[in-house]
Amino acid sequence: MTQEPVTEEHRTVNADPTPSATDAAADKLRDVVADRETEGPTGNSTIFGLRGLTVYYADFRAVKEVTADIRENEITALIGPSGCGKSTVLRCFNRMNDLIETARVDGSLTYHGVDLYGKNVDPVEVRRRIGMVFQKPNPFPKSIYENVVYGPKIGGMKGNLDDIVEESLRKAVLWDEVKDKLDESGLALSGGQQQRLCIARAIATSPDVLLMDEPCSSLDPIATLRIEELMLELKQDYTIVIVTHNMQQAARVSDRTAFFTVDVSDDGQRTGKLVEFDVTNRLFTSPSKTETEDYITGRFG
Repeated sequence: MTQEPVTEEHRTVNADPTPSATDAAADKLRDVVADRETEGPTGNSTIFGLRGLTVYYADFRAVKEVTADIRENEITALIGPSGCGKSTVLRCFNRMNDLIETARVDGSLTYHGVDLYGKNVDPVEVRRRIGMVFQKPNPFPKSIYENVVYGPKIGGMKGNLDDIVEESLRKAVLWDEVKDKLDESGLALSGGQQQRLCIARAIATSPDVLLMDEPCSSLDPIATLRIEELMLELKQDYTIVIVTHNMQQAARVSDRTAFFTVDVSDDGQRTGKLVEFDVTNRLFTSPSKTETEDYITGRFG
């Protein structure tokens, strides 16, 4: 896996944002939030506990001192400008950063109260329990059937594989579209179908959590809507953490939202940080931090 530290992209700052432009952006987001039912804290149990989580790539500090609780059966969105460490934090949840030789994680990250980075924790088992869907659909060059059963097979899962395929594809709302062509290549599907196939592949191993790194960034609006509807269905059975640059998507689907930004030191080093983490409708309609309000109204980002 190639190293993907926080990028060096510069924040795009609007030199002179007009009140009408920023007000319109804010109003549009408020409308999206208002279309959803009023939501408060669910009271669900904490599944991930982050305390002072800091990630380094060699001597480069990519993100610093993140403290938050992720709750079960909720969708949590990580938003913020490019280079703020969203994907870096996401990859900590299933220890994907372990595959980067220079990566180091400080602070604490617990999963159901267990230290995810404890000496006796098997990273392979972590990734079985915490599945991941990537930015671009990446089905294997295999049949649709073999894509779905790949994880269960290598994991030694027992049971009827046909049943696993059907159940996983039904949960990914793909079964009716592919049930008569399971032997055909997954690469022959459309982009949106490929991404739903990747979701089916991820849930075939019966994970507890689904991580999604900008899963709709390469999809058209119709396919994006299908994925968003699917996420809302899947949260009944899974905890979902999603990275997105699309604030309206975060407003539409997430229960809680974490806003990250970038600190720039005197020597020019850029480090991601968590600014605010709150129930989504509150964060978008009455954020407690000026930085959050400036971002969601388009003053920077």
